[in-house]
Amino acid sequence: MSEFDGLVAAVTGGASGIGLATANLLAQRGAQVAVLDLKTDEAPEPLTGFRCDVTSDAEVRAAVDAVAERFGRLDILINNAGIGAQGDVTANDDDEWHRAYDVNVVGMVRTARAALPHLKNSPAAAVVNTCSIAAWAGLPARALYSATKGAVLSLTLAMATDHLPDRIRVNCVCPGTADTPWVGRLLDTAADPSAEREALAARQPMGRLVTADEVANAIAYLASPLSASTTGTALAVDGGMYGLRPRGPVQN
Repeated sequence: MSEFDGLVAAVTGGASGIGLATANLLAQRGAQVAVLDLKTDEAPEPLTGFRCDVTSDAEVRAAVDAVAERFGRLDILINNAGIGAQGDVTANDDDEWHRAYDVNVVGMVRTARAALPHLKNSPAAAVVNTCSIAAWAGLPARALYSATKGAVLSLTLAMATDHLPDRIRVNCVCPGTADTPWVGRLLDTAADPSAEREALAARQPMGRLVTADEVANAIAYLASPLSASTTGTALAVDGGMYGLRPRGPVQN
């Protein structure tokens, strides 16, 4: 019997990358999983797709309520929907800053706000936010993206504190550079994609990119009822980037 048997999870941005890997893993471990995404037709069985634009409060509320109505409950919210941004602080105009915050930060606020009435009725309520090592590491050409992820980290801690009385655990996972479709598109725009991939891999002490499945496993740990004493935690899945300072390249 799996720890997720009988539980219902909603995963935003669950149609690809880390979100899809997480949705599939939770389903494999016994959860009924709803994918909230703009492209719901890409959610494979046994996942159930619900159209949801996290920048629309009305769409978010309708999607979350539809999940609860369809499955009779909502126990786990994985706030994974997000967008990237490149450049230093001068590179993005006001509209791009507002757009990134609207998706990456306020989008999580909208889904959490809509899910809270349902989560309060769950005996195993958990929220896991997808953050990033960019929240605490000064990465080059990621000013806007890093700012949003710093906000996600702070939001996670504040929510974890606020919802202690509700018995709702709130944590975040902080991946390093993950081998996802978004990173693939980023590499495609580089002058030398192969060299750029090597550089992204090399900045992580383990010398390789993080996989979506590795991040999904960390999310599942934080979401699991077996982790009932874990709240307000930022779990790094970054090949050692947060705390390790090797003297030279690691020989694999």
